[in-house]
Amino acid sequence: MPYKKLEEYNMQVTDDVKSRYKSIIEDLGENINREGLLKTPERAAKAMQFLTQGYHQDPVEILKSAMFKESYNEMVIVKDIEIYSLCEHHMLPFFGKAHIAYIPDGHIVGLSKLPRVIDVFARRLQVQERLTEDVLDCINDTLKPQGVAVVIEAAHMCMMMRGVQKQNSLTTTSGFRGQFEKIETRNEFLKLIGK
Repeated sequence: MPYKKLEEYNMQVTDDVKSRYKSIIEDLGENINREGLLKTPERAAKAMQFLTQGYHQDPVEILKSAMFKESYNEMVIVKDIEIYSLCEHHMLPFFGKAHIAYIPDGHIVGLSKLPRVIDVFARRLQVQERLTEDVLDCINDTLKPQGVAVVIEAAHMCMMMRGVQKQNSLTTTSGFRGQFEKIETRNEFLKLIGK
């Protein structure tokens, strides 16, 4: 029995994007009938749907699904969260780590929901600066904590593979709300994530 992978994709979108990829591959000078490329347009169409699925997900609902009343009011940190996104300028990947902290004010959230929120925003065409703000604002507006901090460190393939071609550069972005706007709290967070 042949291998069959079970995935769900919008078939109309898959067919439309597949035909566009086929044209792009041909326009670049490749033979679309070459064995290795026969299924590439469909694979690429499905990959793009997966990599941009954040447009169809609600990060607020993800957080609300696991909010719990709790009196804990000290810093909560989830660090070294892997991120993978596509730069909106060249549609090339950028990837790295995110660090999130919040200080609860009556509610905590299930820890797995914070990486899920990052994934929702990362699985859209993005710039790192907006990704940082999107995550920060979503957590701040939904949980209404005493403070939120987000730091993202990422390598950008648009800088590594083309353009300036700098292989070892990292971009760091950060955002702080509430108690994290105070230098002591911010420094504690940065020390705890090892920066």
